[in-house]
Formats: sequence, structure tokens, C-alpha cells
Amino acid sequence: MTSPTPITLKQLGLLGDFRLLVILFIGFRLMMLMVYQPLLIDDVERGVGAQGDRVYHYQLSALTADGDYPFLDWWSEFPPVWYTLTTLVYQSQGQAVDYSTWSLMMAGIILIFEVGNLFLIRAIGKHLHGELIGMSLAWVYALLFAPLVFVFWNFEAIVAYFLLLGVYFILKGRDVRGGLAIGIGALTKFTPALIFGALFRYKQTASIAKTVLVSVGLFALVYGVLIANASANQKDIGYVTTSLTAQFGKASYQTVWALLDGNFRTGNFGTVESHYDLSATEALYGNPAVIPSWVRLGVAVAIGLFVFLTTRRMDDKGFVAFVTITILIFFLQAQGWSPQWLAQIIPLVLLCFPTKNGILTTLVLAGVTFAEYPVLFIRTGDTGGEITGALMTPFVGIIILRTVILVALCVALYLKLRQEPVK
Repeated sequence: MTSPTPITLKQLGLLGDFRLLVILFIGFRLMMLMVYQPLLIDDVERGVGAQGDRVYHYQLSALTADGDYPFLDWWSEFPPVWYTLTTLVYQSQGQAVDYSTWSLMMAGIILIFEVGNLFLIRAIGKHLHGELIGMSLAWVYALLFAPLVFVFWNFEAIVAYFLLLGVYFILKGRDVRGGLAIGIGALTKFTPALIFGALFRYKQTASIAKTVLVSVGLFALVYGVLIANASANQKDIGYVTTSLTAQFGKASYQTVWALLDGNFRTGNFGTVESHYDLSATEALYGNPAVIPSWVRLGVAVAIGLFVFLTTRRMDDKGFVAFVTITILIFFLQAQGWSPQWLAQIIPLVLLCFPTKNGILTTLVLAGVTFAEYPVLFIRTGDTGGEITGALMTPFVGIIILRTVILVALCVALYLKLRQEPVK
């Protein structure tokens, strides 16, 4: 019997036209901005960014109106890329600056990165699974709600972009470009640096050296410039270095660890004004950890080392699966959980499991995440943002269910890594 002729993108008609998909993708998001414009009423977002972090980021950027800048006069909980970008956009508007315009501009910038994510999902999907599946994954991603809302809530699309870009360049053997992508990603948030684990498992010494030297060198160079600038302006370098540690000093939140600790709030820091006070990063907004962070991290490292040593699948699909399981293990051991992490998880899960079950898993995970925040937390106004009373049972159930889903994904990824590549 003759084998069936493979379907081509041309035979799919409109569904095979990637340019059309990009136009629809951009148009949908721009029209969302047009219909639900960012609107600030009594310091609360009432438009497209409702329930997101955009107002908080705007208020910090507004500190520059008084001549106070990040990494010089106030500390940041993130590496420098994000608040450098937000303050540049704020300052570019001059005296006419307002939240709505600023938020529209930020959404436009983040949308550019989100379009980049669409391109990368298609490109990596094509590299791993063929042209048809790559195109299919792009359509699936374009129709998912979670990536859409994060364009207006925060900046996780930028992190996801550099994470995917680093993976793409490494798969293509472009070590220096991969190092640059990882370095810039780590200067936005640290998670793109987790690609190093897969890099050491899958690549040769020369490739590892080039990628690591470029990414670490770029990261060190930027922080060296920031520290030198702070010293030259007679500022405390703690405003620079705090961005390296602030996130790790938080009390637990929205995880099984938080349930053990009795912490039933989100993981936000204190007021905007607290960013002037370096000691504010040491304040624990909740109960101390029952299980110390070093124990959680140690267990995660041990599990990661076990995966590292027992991996059999050494092809490009294995590389992406290794990156994905590394990131999931890191998120599982973290003291907190942030809904925006879905922006990194969803593309990787789709690339590892380009099946109906993989798609449904991302959909369920997103639904569980949004059921917790904002659905439950929006009902905590009377308790100062703390889950209590009748909300406690669904809160606990949602956290456990989400954790089970993430653990199940890790198990599925490990089983994939234990398979020999199909030749």
C-alpha cells in the first residue's frame, strides 16, 4: 500500500496563511485596546488592564517626575529591563504624561514581543514537529485567552519572548545569539537563565562556553554599569543589588507552601513609597516558612540532577522538554505562584505536547489559575486582600489542583525524556 500524501499548508487555504493569522492576532489585541481603553479612576484600573499590575508599575515610573530613578533612588524587585523601559516611556510624554496614554504605549510595546512569541512558537514547532504542526500551534496560541490578558496586565510576554528566542537560537546552533537572548531575558526576569540546565545536558563544551560567557558577561556588564553609575552619583548600590534578591525574600503566597505557612494573600510588596526604603525588602508580609527555602531548593536541585542523569532522549524535542521540566520544577519549589507565569509555561507545554491533551491541559491550568486570581481574590475587599471564611475551601482546592497539574506535567515530561528518539 502506498502511504498517504502529506497535507501541505497550501491545501489548508486560509488556515495555512501565517500572514493572515498575524494580522488577526494583532487586530484582535489592538481592538481590545480601542474598546476597553486603559482607564484610571481613584487609582484603580477600570479598563483593559483591570486586575493587573499595570497601575503599580505606572506609580513607580511616576517617581521619576520628582527626579527619582530606579537603581539610583529607589529599589526594584526586578532586573533593570522592565523599569528602565517603563520610566523611558513615562519620561517621553513630558508634562502631558497620563496613565491612559502611558498604558496604551506599554501595551503596544508588549504586543510587539507577543507577536514575536507567535512567530517563535510557529518556528520552534516547525523545527520540532514539521510545518503543519508548527502552523497549528500558532493558531492554538492565538486563540488562547491567557497570553492575551497578560499583554495588558504585566510584562511576562517579554520574558517569554527571550526564553523562546534563546531556545530557538540554541536549537539552530547559533550559540552567541542564544547567549544574548538568555542574557537579555535574565535582565528582565531570571527564568530564561534556566535554559543553562538543558544547555549543559545537550550541547558540546564549545557551544556551552560561548553561550554561557555571552549571557553571563552581558548580565555582569549591565549590573557593573548600574553599580558604577550609582557609585558615581554617590547613591547606595543597594538600590541596584536589591533587584537580585528582593523576590526571594517574600513570604510564601498562593502555593502549597503558603498553605503550610498559613499565608493566604497574594505576593505583592508594600506601598510604592516603600521602594525608597531598602529595609522594606526584609519585611515579611506574612508568616515565616515552615519548610525553609534552602530545603525546597535543595530538593528541587536533587530532582533536577536525577532528571539530568537519567535523561535518554537527546534530540531537539528532548532539549525543549528538558527546558520545560526545569522551569516547572523551579516554579513548584518557589515560595509563591504568579498567574503571569502561564505566559512562559503555555508555549513550552504546547511545543512539548502538540496534541489535544496538551492543549486541554493548558486550558485547564489557565482556568484554575484565573479561578484563584482574580475570581477569589476580587472577593477579599472586606478582609484586606486575605482569603478567609467560605473562600478558604475553594482556595485550598484550587492550589492543590494547580500543583497536581504541574506535577503531572513534570511526570509526563520525564517519561518523554526517558524515551529514545524515534529514528
